[in-house]
Parts: sequence; structure tokens; C-alpha cells
Amino acid sequence: MIDHVSVGTNDIVRARIFYDAVLDRLGLRLIKSSARSADYGVSAILFSVETPHDGKQASAGNGSHIAFLAGGRDVVDAFHDIALAHGGSDAGPPGLRPEYDAHYYGAFVFDPDGNKIEAVTRSST
Repeated sequence: MIDHVSVGTNDIVRARIFYDAVLDRLGLRLIKSSARSADYGVSAILFSVETPHDGKQASAGNGSHIAFLAGGRDVVDAFHDIALAHGGSDAGPPGLRPEYDAHYYGAFVFDPDGNKIEAVTRSST
């Protein structure tokens, strides 16, 4: 079982602008923050964006991404729009992905540091 997931950033202020907006739409709130990290969840931390502890530049992993569960297709659409409006870039527009599942509806974006995230629902609405 996963306790939480973290991605790296080279600019925590820029990352907060992006993730505060994007994760709010998915029902996650900022639980704790500092000059090095921003931690989001519902009642406990589930996702963090942070500067690397070793002091080196953060870099995104090629071939990896984090998928957040969305309540419906409208939430996936809003996630994509909000991400692009807050410094993200498109990595796959909202739509059905039948190669995964007949009802798989998702959208992919890169955050300002190049980390790939997704919102997905299997709801038909």
C-alpha cells in the first residue's frame, strides 16, 4: 500500500501556484508547507512537491506519472484546463483511452518542473 507520493521541484513558489489550483479541483487541500515543500491530502498527507534533500536539481522521471482519481469527466476536463492555466503543459488532452479500459477517461499534463500527472475517471459521466 502506498502511504504518499512526492515529486521534485526547483521552484516551490511556482509549484504551489500550480498544485494549489490543480489539486483543489481534485478534492485535495494543502495540509502543510515550508520553504522546501508543499504537502497535500484530505486528512493526512498523500502527495508532496518538494525540493530535493540532496541539494541537487530536481528532474522528472521519464516514463513515470502519477494518476489522481477524479469524480467524473467534468472534473478531468477542469483539471486539464486549470493545469494549463497555472503553468502546466499538455501531455494528453481529456478523452477516452479505450486501450486502457472501455470507460477510462483521462487527461495528462506536465507540471512546471516536467513531472507528468494525470486525472482519471472510469465514470460514464
